[in-house]
Formats: sequence, C-alpha cells, structure tokens
Amino acid sequence: MSFQFTIIVPVYNEEDNLERVEKELLAYSKIATKKTCILFVNDGSKDNSQAIIESICNRNDNFNYISFEANKGLSAAIKAGFDYATTELVGYIDSDLQTNPEDFNLLLEHINDHDLVTGVRANRKDSFVKNMSSTIANGIRRAFTHDGMDDTGCPLKVIKTDYAKRIPMFKGLHRFLPAMILLQEGKIIQIPVRHYPRIAGQAKFGLWNRLFGPLADCFAYLWMKRKYINYKVAKHDL
Repeated sequence: MSFQFTIIVPVYNEEDNLERVEKELLAYSKIATKKTCILFVNDGSKDNSQAIIESICNRNDNFNYISFEANKGLSAAIKAGFDYATTELVGYIDSDLQTNPEDFNLLLEHINDHDLVTGVRANRKDSFVKNMSSTIANGIRRAFTHDGMDDTGCPLKVIKTDYAKRIPMFKGLHRFLPAMILLQEGKIIQIPVRHYPRIAGQAKFGLWNRLFGPLADCFAYLWMKRKYINYKVAKHDL
C-alpha cells in the first residue's frame, strides 16, 4: 500500500488516551486528502502504552510504531519519526488530542506552495498560566528567529519530508521547526486550527519547559544559525 503522508504521534505515558487516538486517527485516515499512515513513537513510556500501541498496530494496517529504549524527550521522538518516515509528507500530532486530526486537511491545502504548514491554536483551552507562559515564550523566540510564527508549540504540523529530514534536531528544537525550514530557504505559513481541553493523562511540561527552557534554546538556535550549512545540488550523475 502506497502512502503519501505520515502522521507522527509521540507517546510518553499516554495509556488513557491511546484508544481514543486510534479511533480519531482511523476516522481521519478515511477522509484524509492524502493517503495517510500513522507512526507511533513511544518515548520510553513507563505505563502500559507500549502494549496498547502494539495492539493498535496489529489490528490496523496503516498504523506502525517505534519504541525507544528510554525516555529521550519530544524532540527526539519527532526526529525519529522524521528519520523513519518514507512518505513525501510528514506531520505530527500530540497523543493528548488537544488538536483535531481533521484539521490536517486544512494544513494540507497549503503544502503544495509551502514547505512547512503549522497550526496556530485558536481560542486555546489551556490554563491562564500555560497560555501566558506560551505567549511570552513565543514572543522571545520570534525576537531571536524572526520566523513570524505566533504558536510554534502547536502540535499540528505538516512538512515536506525532504526538508524535515535535513533538520539537525537537538533537545528543544521542536519549537524551532519553522525557523529551521527558513534556514533551508523554505516557505512557511501558519493556519488557525481548533483546540480542546486535555481530557485524559497529564501534561508533560511545566513552567520551566514552556518559558525558561525555550529561552535557553534560543541561544542554541543562534549558534546553529551561524554554523548552518545550506546547499543545493545543481547537477549530478549518481
């Protein structure tokens, strides 16, 4: 079966959400505008997530998984998804399903003319502290990267896979995906998507992760920007 679009689903201790993830992504795959497969990346979960993931993949031909030996963080999970994807397009969504898989179709409408399309969460359903810390962190990041994006933390993105595979990921870089596409001289755009409250499981990020961590990562990004190698092959005989 030939797929065009891989949805990466990073998982860390999400046993209470996974059957809902299966239901929602299976429903989306039936209305997706691109032939879609799903790739779970189990980031060293300590609960029953892996057993549930294996059951889901055994009963669905378009579901597959990668399982880490130990917890390595969200950026590592996304990076692994990029590395293992074989489709022309790749995207990701959080396993808490605070965004709607159906909105991938909104992003896919724009991917022909862009190299990354990211959601921006409209009417966010998070706590005041979470919303405020994210707003501040996004403002700091924009000041460093000049990427023009309002919500790089939105867990709904579509990227052309050849661009995604060239991103030199490090811990925390998932917040800088649009900026990394710009370093490749790619085109990016943000599209409003729906947002919902978390109804199961626990959030994995606190104030440090959302605010102070991204500030430190900005300096890592600036170093990478100065050292980044970007080239285009004009001709070859391979």
